[in-house]
Amino acid sequence: MDVTLLGTGAPAGLPLPDCPCAVCGSARGTEARAPTALLVDGALLLDLTPGAALAAARAGHSLAGVRQVLLTHPHDGPAVDLPAGLPTAGRVPDGRVLTLISGHRVRAMPVDHPGTGYEVTSPEGERLLYLPPLAAPAGLAEGSAPYEMVLADVEGRPDGLARLRAAGAVGATTDVVAVHLGHEAPGGPELARRLAASGARAVPDGTTLAVGEYHAVPDVPRRTLVTGGARSGKSLEAERRLAAFPGVVYVATGGTRDGDAEWAARVGAHRERRPGTWLTEESRELVPLLAAEGPPLLIDCLSLWLTDAMDRAGAWDDARWADGGERELRERTAALVAAVRATERTVVAVTNEVGSGVVPATASGRRFRDELGRLNAAFAAECEQVLLVVAGQALVLRR
Repeated sequence: MDVTLLGTGAPAGLPLPDCPCAVCGSARGTEARAPTALLVDGALLLDLTPGAALAAARAGHSLAGVRQVLLTHPHDGPAVDLPAGLPTAGRVPDGRVLTLISGHRVRAMPVDHPGTGYEVTSPEGERLLYLPPLAAPAGLAEGSAPYEMVLADVEGRPDGLARLRAAGAVGATTDVVAVHLGHEAPGGPELARRLAASGARAVPDGTTLAVGEYHAVPDVPRRTLVTGGARSGKSLEAERRLAAFPGVVYVATGGTRDGDAEWAARVGAHRERRPGTWLTEESRELVPLLAAEGPPLLIDCLSLWLTDAMDRAGAWDDARWADGGERELRERTAALVAAVRATERTVVAVTNEVGSGVVPATASGRRFRDELGRLNAAFAAECEQVLLVVAGQALVLRR
């Protein structure tokens, strides 16, 4: 089964007319995207967008063989002209199965946003799932067989991809293609990097994909360290990397601080932006968590873990540091690094980048700076990917 993407953009396309944003300004050539529409084996058209016949011709196809046109979402704005010779566009009620004369079977899937998703099965048995913009599947049963291809709004609804993974509908070999891309998503290499972290990819308009044909699914790093300065966006970057995966355990190493309203507000802001399906573990005992089997871990952050480890070792006091405190801290950090090396879980850890500014005025402050630098370096050495976040922009230090 072949799928030609006549467009891969959001309903309004990319760039938006007269939009001054940086993404629209750079959306030229292969970065420009018409509203998403799919041509399946030349027989089925999913979504009807302006210039569909011309888009098909540019991709080397014709709409002459189309036997069914299905819409997935409400098309606001002026009516779109139906190219001559095409059947009237329509929608299939949720749960209904439509069999085309070409032998394709189309099942309408309910979604949690206005619109309809479509599962298309070829005469040979390959299956693809196409979801409308800003939509995730609703009522998907666990134990579903994995699709060969999923085309969805990965950037706008990463939790939809997480639902599909939780149900088994997206497996290790499923080709996940991001569509409905607008100016809310970054362009160029940054889009490719973000999507790869979710196990997805984007393709230019006019691309034809073979459903079920081998494609190297993006390799999601098992261990990632995200470092950066204060308010650099490092925690948001770490959360974004796991938003498309189910059952994530968020490990908060900061604990609670009685009477500190500002700290409580920080913790609350972090909690509010995390997906509701994530579990939160308030713990500084990272070694047992890393050793246990389970879903992905997001550890935020190593600097607070080190603060606690130095508290336990009495490392702030010069005399205690010299009398066994240094040795105790080294043993704790070595155990953590060994656990990271041995873990079978997907791990994304956040840490602070220190030492680039003012030298601390106290011996204990300099000690913390030095020990965090050592911990960051040792932890990073065990990770497949290391990111430095500066001004909200992620720089890949290790791939």
